[in-house]
Amino acid sequence: MSGHMHPNIMLGEIKLKVSNLQRSLDFYTDIVGFRVLHTDGAQASLTYDGVTAAIVLEELPGARITPRRAAAGLYHFAILLPDRLSLGITLRHLVDHGIRIGQADHLVSEALYIYDPDNHGIELYRDRARDEWQLDSQGNIKMASDPIDWDGLLELAQGHEWHGLPNGTTLGHIHLHVSSLEQSKAFYVDTLGFDIAADARAQMGALFIATGGYHHHIGLNSWAGEGVPIAPADATGLAYYTILLPDHAALQETVGRLKQAGITVTGEAGHYLVYDPSGIELRLASAAGSPQA
Repeated sequence: MSGHMHPNIMLGEIKLKVSNLQRSLDFYTDIVGFRVLHTDGAQASLTYDGVTAAIVLEELPGARITPRRAAAGLYHFAILLPDRLSLGITLRHLVDHGIRIGQADHLVSEALYIYDPDNHGIELYRDRARDEWQLDSQGNIKMASDPIDWDGLLELAQGHEWHGLPNGTTLGHIHLHVSSLEQSKAFYVDTLGFDIAADARAQMGALFIATGGYHHHIGLNSWAGEGVPIAPADATGLAYYTILLPDHAALQETVGRLKQAGITVTGEAGHYLVYDPSGIELRLASAAGSPQA
């Protein structure tokens, strides 16, 4: 490995292609809890804090809705809630609205899973304290898919009203269907410099990578099939996702590492884009914004 990704990264803006903008806006505001930051024709930006554009929705007229697990791209993006109470309130809200919910206790976190009207997967989760996380004998962070304490979460939420995504919400991670786990590992770990948090390639066809000791910032899986192509341009799906480096120096170091490996990077100043081996567009930017002239 030629270098390590900076430990203090964050996930930035994610853009999704949708088939009906108004239907998606209704879902993301009324069900998920985002607020509309601004709209511009066929696009809308959603925020959890009134300032940060977290999700961008773009309507493609006549778009084909991509079936689940049918293409390289998004498996789900994950909204990190600040505490267990917020997760309980969210669970009750989803139940009250008749939303079909998947769920799992991952040991490091408790998670709820839903789909939007275009089959984009969404995880809403809360992390356990890091001192509760454990490692296995190979140094992997222990994760599982046990049942959540459904009744306990609903009981915790009693007497509390849902008011959308609470203060302290962030984008916690993104999980991708990829066409090759080995090529993805070479790109994300060996070149970009992510650390392997949990290697489950042999057991379940998945790899979880992170920086700064997190359980995962990116999940990679082959569940849509080895060699699966990216979704067509006229279909719903992930347009791009963004990794935010803490400052311009860290951004330039990361971009330089990609270029040294012979990977094409386009853009300039505070904003670059690159395609991973599956054809998924990844944007790299600085959380501090563009450098001053």
